[in-house]
Amino acid sequence: MKSLVKTVVLITGFSVLTRVVGFLFRIYLSRTIGAEALGLYQVAFSVFMVLLTVVSSGLPFIISRLTAGYRVGNNQKKQGKLISSALIIGLIISLLLCGAILIFRKAFSGLFTDPACMLILIALLPALVFSAVYSVFRGALWGQDNYFALCVSEFFEQVVRVFICVLIIAPAASILSKAVSVAWSLTIACALSMIFVILLYFVYGGKMSKPGREYRELLRRSTPITGVRVAGSFAQPLVALIIPARLTAIGYSSSQAMSLFGVAVGMTLPLLFIPTMLIGSLSTALVPDISMAVAKDDKNHIESRIRSSVIFALFISAMVVPLFAGSGELIGRFLYGNELSGMILASASWIMLPMGLTNITSSLLNSLGYEIRSCVNYFVGAIVMFLCMWFLPALCGIGALFWGMGLCMCVTGALNFFMLRRKTGVKLKLFKPLVSLCLITIPCAALVTFIAKLCEMIMPSFFAIAISCSVGLLFYLLLCMVFNIVDVKGYFVQVSSKFARKKPKKAAKI
Repeated sequence: MKSLVKTVVLITGFSVLTRVVGFLFRIYLSRTIGAEALGLYQVAFSVFMVLLTVVSSGLPFIISRLTAGYRVGNNQKKQGKLISSALIIGLIISLLLCGAILIFRKAFSGLFTDPACMLILIALLPALVFSAVYSVFRGALWGQDNYFALCVSEFFEQVVRVFICVLIIAPAASILSKAVSVAWSLTIACALSMIFVILLYFVYGGKMSKPGREYRELLRRSTPITGVRVAGSFAQPLVALIIPARLTAIGYSSSQAMSLFGVAVGMTLPLLFIPTMLIGSLSTALVPDISMAVAKDDKNHIESRIRSSVIFALFISAMVVPLFAGSGELIGRFLYGNELSGMILASASWIMLPMGLTNITSSLLNSLGYEIRSCVNYFVGAIVMFLCMWFLPALCGIGALFWGMGLCMCVTGALNFFMLRRKTGVKLKLFKPLVSLCLITIPCAALVTFIAKLCEMIMPSFFAIAISCSVGLLFYLLLCMVFNIVDVKGYFVQVSSKFARKKPKKAAKI
């Protein structure tokens, strides 16, 4: 079995590559189609994501678990029946959802503040069918412990989407045609990714058989998981509907509201999610690791994994906060040519700390079998978020989106934390390191701000950002070592010793 570290490194490496391509693509879109078209696309895409959750959440997860079980007995025939049955279920569900959207098109159009969003959603619908097929084969590869194939398929989809979008967006002239072109690029990319993952499945020895009686078992096991995740996914389209509506209610025009939403969600949020790349890789690898420890009743291993994972997530999240807080405005101007996105980035950088805590604690609860409890905690936080988004726009405009998200994460993260302690009996003792990390970010942010302002006067923006963030990062690591929050020095010593042990082996081979 692959080690946890190797799995995390593999997933993180491909995740970074995929996110970098996606991030550069976001910059290209923001400069090519503009904030208003990006806002229209984001609103339609948020609704599409709810539909996508129905066909690509519970079903592939159960497929991976059942496939892993069949591998123990080397029962390829049952694996083939499972895939065939899941394909039929996925296709039926996705086609029914597409049909419902088209039949009740007028009713769905009424949900959007701008009717143009409906045309974008329709362009995305074929991607739902392609994704249903893609998720089935992806679940099978996951169950076969083939993380390389999973990562390659995701990276392939991102690269193909960028290439297609660049080709088809050029002739587009109007704001709507640009947004629709972006939607079609996703649909075409999903079709090609579906073909690619099917080929990978058969290349790695996968088989298909005539469907058996697996329908009922698949539906019985996947429905609760899908239901929980679909309920949680409704937050995104509600945000996409509430924020523009509330901005319009306080005096913004529809065009201005969509532009602000496009800047906030299309430009700023992707940057704030950067720490989750590494945290998400850890979360993916932790699921089987902790699940095995639970089966063995290895409480020491569970306690060690929980504490180290939470500390790691907080450490990574806090590391990025002062970098964005100090050089956010410069980053916004450099990447997007949009000063507002940089101002929002700097003021909203604090939400990465509770976001990191919520991300890792939710994953830990899911690994321990408390997925529904984790979802309930999120709903409690979501109530706080929607209250903020409804009442705060009059006070802080688009900032209400980030205050709502931040407070939601604070509430959800705290509830997850206390539930972990209660369910596992593990004394995490995280108050002191959490407070220390929060305090450390203050002088680090001040230092980054000072250096960024100084460098901006004498050199190009790229070098000003690189130098200020590098100095801020080194200062942050130094403070963590001085106050013994994270054993940074010990980590590098361990890594160095591993490389040192490998050198004699290489010499022997020569």
